[in-house]
Amino acid sequence: MAKAAAAKAKVTKASVRDFDTIIEPIITEKTMSLMQEQNKVTLRVAKSANRAQIKKAFEAVFGVKAVEVNIINVRAKETTRGGRYKGSISGFKKAVVTVAEGEALDLFKE
Repeated sequence: MAKAAAAKAKVTKASVRDFDTIIEPIITEKTMSLMQEQNKVTLRVAKSANRAQIKKAFEAVFGVKAVEVNIINVRAKETTRGGRYKGSISGFKKAVVTVAEGEALDLFKE
């Protein structure tokens, strides 16, 4: 009982800065497969965030232990709109966070 209380005490309360760091989860077929098979969560994060900030914010917001954080900068892409007009898809930074074994994260709460 004391160990469970100590483990809960280590999780800090989420601040506004934590919610500014983590923008949104990325939901695709590939990320859902990663979540189910390898216990990894993919998130869109702030461009200025580093690994330590992402890990701290993830643990505070979702209340689970993060083991590893990998960061990917997705480049902006040129595209055509209807064949005639040029457009662009903005770039962003994403993070793939590995959740500790034995813990689970439910993104689709009712």
